[in-house]
Amino acid sequence: NMLASVTRLRVRSVRFLLPFLWRTFSSQRQVQRAPGFLGGRLLVDRYRTFWTLTDWESEEAMRRFRGSGAHARVMARLPEWCDEAAYAHWVESERTIPAWDVAYERLVSDGRLSRVAHPSKNHSDRQFPRPRLRPLIGTDLKPAASVESKPL
Repeated sequence: NMLASVTRLRVRSVRFLLPFLWRTFSSQRQVQRAPGFLGGRLLVDRYRTFWTLTDWESEEAMRRFRGSGAHARVMARLPEWCDEAAYAHWVESERTIPAWDVAYERLVSDGRLSRVAHPSKNHSDRQFPRPRLRPLIGTDLKPAASVESKPL
């Protein structure tokens, strides 16, 4: 079994987009080196909305990542930068990254709201528009050990 995690964040203003993207890049590098990280995906959606989908060996591994480094620093900014923020965690029996539609259904059924200082109506109403999958704008995340061990 493994722990799957989905997050959906909407940046509330264009003026926060560059710092958000820079911190996202730093967090992406951190997650790929995090002990217990099994893989994941990033998705850039319309209206400054960003999704992450990650798989972990355990909840403890995910919590260690979440509370440290670049990710912990950006989490402190999210209440001001985002007007929508939600996440869900669940145990998966398959050792493959769930599909986006599965992650979306989990967010709708089990999602929890993160605190934001300027919530949108969608945030307050717990309305999560489906992620745009066509065109799919995103990337797969792989643990650094698997990336570094591949021969050139």
